[in-house]
Amino acid sequence: MTTISQQLLRRKPIGPDTSSPLARTIGLFPLMAIGISCTIGTGIFFIMSQAVPMAGPAVIWSFVIAGVVAGLTALCYAELAGAVPVSGSTYSYAYATMGEGTAMIVGACLLLEYAVSAGAVAVGWSQYLNELLGNLFNIQLPHALVNAPEEGGIVNLPAVVLIALCAVLLIRGTKESVVTNAIMVCVKIAVLLFFIAVGITGWNSDHFANFAPYGISGVAAGAGVIFFSFIGLDAVSTAGEEAKNPKRNLPLAIMLALLVVIALYIGVALVAIGAQPASQFEGQEAGLSAILADVVGSSWPATVLAIGAVISIFSVTLVTLYGQTRILFAMSRDGMIPKVFGQVNARTFTPVRNTLIVSAVVAVLAGVIPINFLAEMTSIGTLAAFLVVSIGLIILRRREPDLERGFKVPLYPLTPILSIAGCIWIISQLRPVTIVVFVVWSAVFLAFYFLYGRRKSALEPGNSVLEPEVPITAAVHVEKDER
Repeated sequence: MTTISQQLLRRKPIGPDTSSPLARTIGLFPLMAIGISCTIGTGIFFIMSQAVPMAGPAVIWSFVIAGVVAGLTALCYAELAGAVPVSGSTYSYAYATMGEGTAMIVGACLLLEYAVSAGAVAVGWSQYLNELLGNLFNIQLPHALVNAPEEGGIVNLPAVVLIALCAVLLIRGTKESVVTNAIMVCVKIAVLLFFIAVGITGWNSDHFANFAPYGISGVAAGAGVIFFSFIGLDAVSTAGEEAKNPKRNLPLAIMLALLVVIALYIGVALVAIGAQPASQFEGQEAGLSAILADVVGSSWPATVLAIGAVISIFSVTLVTLYGQTRILFAMSRDGMIPKVFGQVNARTFTPVRNTLIVSAVVAVLAGVIPINFLAEMTSIGTLAAFLVVSIGLIILRRREPDLERGFKVPLYPLTPILSIAGCIWIISQLRPVTIVVFVVWSAVFLAFYFLYGRRKSALEPGNSVLEPEVPITAAVHVEKDER
């Protein structure tokens, strides 16, 4: 009989699960689109009004610093994704390097990062949709149907509808979902390029005078706010068992997505500062739209930006729901949570019941609960997961030096150490109450592990792995057909 300490520290074997019922249908570009989609959400459309008052025109350096910190973590993700190409993202990496107990806590972090953030961005989508309907058709949805009960409404109906639409796409099949997402990513990139192209016509170099009015501390504070606009690159790693040639494509997709995001963000920041004085950013709503309206002298750019935001948030919701279902799939297969989350439909090769349960829970969050505080919980959950990835990389390098890796981080061990330091620094900037609630949430999840997971674990002697609904040979056949 295994002891509790042995159960907490037991590790899952490293390597791809050759018995996975999920089909490998996702190529390099759709993988890259997953990373871009989950990263470029509402943040870039509003972050300037928060960051510029902190850093002044030097907010450009804030974007660079935030991008570097995110990039360090992305490099660590890239190596682990190539070395451990399975579903589950950080959960699977923690299970392979630190043990079952740590993996369970990471699972709690990822529930905050994906499920809660999906609800939060769905609420944002509802607001943008209402604005767009007003701009295009002079229609405003009733207050009661676009707000939670605490905000004087009944239910946020558009947010619920969005979750339902994403669920339908995910149930129909992974290939259909990633193709739809790739199209929406192209549209959101085009909208940001549109902002850069139009905004640069109002360029005024005088706006860069008094470049860093609040010094290095202001630049650092701005970077702390902006960092959360880079969250989402790790979504690529949730597709580990559905990616074609994962040892090559997973690391490459993460790095390409990072480069695209950094280039777009810095381009938008430069043009925004060049087109509008730094003093006008504070308190500015729909900042990018307002900047273009001033440059062009018309309100039509606001409509274009609103369209971009609606499409952008739709794709973010789709990818976060996808990522959550794949993480729960991996946890269920390992016995950490009930088997229903790991069952794969024989026709669509997707975890249908898993998707329905996740979508129902997220729809409740989005429809009836104000998401402001939960959005901050998303941030700490993400940072904790990032922290585990960097530590896991160091452990795996020492424990498995000869393991085949599709990519190796440069400047090891400096890169993961800097990533760890960056994550700890940003966590220290969060409100104490957020950290306390996070600790309590992790403790609840760990208690569930002691009551359920440690006895049901696939690594527990006498237990067997999850029997999938779909025949393994059928999944393999689809994989071959899609190559």
